Amino acid sequence: MKLAIGSDHAGFAYKEALKTMLAADGHTVHDFGTNSDAPVDYPDFIRPVAQAVACGEFERGIVLGGSGNGEAMVANRICGIRCGLCWSEQVAVWSRSHNDANMISLGQRTLTEAQALAIVRVWLTTPFEGGRHVARIRKIDEGCK
Repeated sequence: MKLAIGSDHAGFAYKEALKTMLAADGHTVHDFGTNSDAPVDYPDFIRPVAQAVACGEFERGIVLGGSGNGEAMVANRICGIRCGLCWSEQVAVWSRSHNDANMISLGQRTLTEAQALAIVRVWLTTPFEGGRHVARIRKIDEGCK
């Protein structure tokens, strides 16, 4: 899968670990930064990830920060993005199966590295259920017209 990834300083370490895992799993990953744990403003790195996913340049996006909240908020301001803040494997399953999330946000300060890696793996392999969820997804996207 062709993936976009980005983080602020508080998500940098897990971003690097995810890039290694994703490459080993055969994914193509483009890193939108940041490139260190020096303090930065997260919208500068998250918005380009969301824009690249929204325009179809990448199939999905992964963003990280301290809590993941601000990152999800930035991503969800871009029309066509459905970014789920995930803190467990089950929440990742629901974000994909019920919400057809095309982005995931993770908080490095709220998860262990092993949990973050497992959550992303589950999220990447969970399909969208369709069915009753399709109409709900359409309602989410109505505001983007």
